[in-house]
Amino acid sequence: MGSDRALKMGPLEWILLLALSVLWGGSFFFAKLAVAELPPFTIVLGRVGLAALALNLLVRARGQRMPRDRASWAAFFAMGTLNNLIPFSLIVWAQTQIASGLASILNGATPLFTVLLAHWLTVDERLTWNRLLGVLLGLAGVTVMIGMEALSGLGLHVIAEIAILVATISYAFAGIFGRRFKGQPPLVTATGQVTATTVMMLPVVLIVDRPWTLAMPQPLTLAAIAGLALLSTALAYVIFFRILAAAGATNLLLVTLLIPVSALLLGHFILGEGLALQHVLGMALIALGLAAIDGRVFKAARLRLAGPSVVRPPR
Repeated sequence: MGSDRALKMGPLEWILLLALSVLWGGSFFFAKLAVAELPPFTIVLGRVGLAALALNLLVRARGQRMPRDRASWAAFFAMGTLNNLIPFSLIVWAQTQIASGLASILNGATPLFTVLLAHWLTVDERLTWNRLLGVLLGLAGVTVMIGMEALSGLGLHVIAEIAILVATISYAFAGIFGRRFKGQPPLVTATGQVTATTVMMLPVVLIVDRPWTLAMPQPLTLAAIAGLALLSTALAYVIFFRILAAAGATNLLLVTLLIPVSALLLGHFILGEGLALQHVLGMALIALGLAAIDGRVFKAARLRLAGPSVVRPPR
C-alpha cells in the first residue's frame, strides 16, 4: 500500500494540523457537556448525523458527486467503523467515567500504534530507531497515566481508560486504511464515511437508547452536539483527509500530541477538571515519544550540539 516516496509535513500541513488539533481538542469538551444529559450512542448519532447532513449539502452546493459504486461505499462503511463508530462510542462512554482532559491525553497514544501498524502495512512509513524509541516512551507514558491502581482491580475508571486505548488502536487502523482514498476529494471522503456511520448508528440508538423516551435536552447540550457535528466532525474530517493524502498516516496522527492542550485548557477553565501528577508525567512521556517519532526536534538538537561544520579549503 502506498508509494515509495517518503511522506513529509510541509508548512501548510503543519498549519492544518494545528487547526485540526483545536477542532478535535474541542470534541472532548463538547462531549463532556453532552454526556450530562444524553446517553453515549445518542450523542454519537447526533454528531455523525448532523455532520453527514451538512457535508452532503456542501457536496451538492459545490457541484461534486458522491460515488455510487459498491466498492466505494464498502470502503466508506469500513472507514466509518474504524474512524467513527468504534472510537466515538468508546470515547464518549469513557467520558461518563473520567475527565475530558485525561481522555484526550490517553488519545495521544494513537500515533504510537499507528507507527507500528504502518511499518507492516505500508512501504513509505517504515519503523526507524527514533520511531521505535518514540513508541517505547509513549507506551511508558500510557502506563504511568493508568497507574498502579489498575493492578488492584478493574474499576470503571480503569475500564474507561482501556476503552480509550482501544479507540486509539481503531484510529490507527483508520489512518492507514484511509490512505486508499488518496486522489478522491477530501470533502467526498469525509461525507461518505460520516454518512455510512450514520446508517450504522441509527439502529443501535433505536434499540439501545430508545431516544423517544429521553427528556428534551437543554440548549447547552444541543449546542454541544452542534459543535461536535459541525466543527469537530464535518470541518475536521475535510482537513483530516487533506493532510492524510499529503503527509501520510504517521504524520497526520501526530495531531494527538496537540489535542490535549486545547482539551485540558477547556476542561480546566470551563468544566473545573483537575489533573493528577501521574497524568502530567504520562503526558510528558507521550510528548517525548511523539517528538522522537517526528525526529525534527532531536535532529535540530544534534546539529546545535555539533556546532558549525568545518569547511576545508580545496587543495
